[in-house]
Amino acid sequence: MSVNYGSKRVVVGAHYGMRDWLSQRITATLMALFTLVLLVQVLFIKGPLNYDSWAGIFSTQWMKVLTLLVLISLGWHAWVGVRDIWMDYVKPVAMRLVLQVVSICWLVGCIGWAVQVLWRL
Repeated sequence: MSVNYGSKRVVVGAHYGMRDWLSQRITATLMALFTLVLLVQVLFIKGPLNYDSWAGIFSTQWMKVLTLLVLISLGWHAWVGVRDIWMDYVKPVAMRLVLQVVSICWLVGCIGWAVQVLWRL
């Protein structure tokens, strides 16, 4: 004879916990470090700050790769935050799924566009 004490707990919503918390902190740190690198480069530009100087900053291969990593980090950071908002505040599953798919498409499109702009320099 089995005895069932209490009810089964159903876990829903933003239950990813430590993994998402850590990914948010890591991606935020990467973006902050990138901002510092970019700021240092801007401060040491000789002459006026115009399109050519900006293109010069992003023309080196290491800066393009670093920028790509930061764009991916930004996309992941945004996805985790938006996904948690949809899971916490949108209760109908179909509506939440639609919003999540639209969010993914929007973020992938933005990152793709940014990569295209970056590699066109």
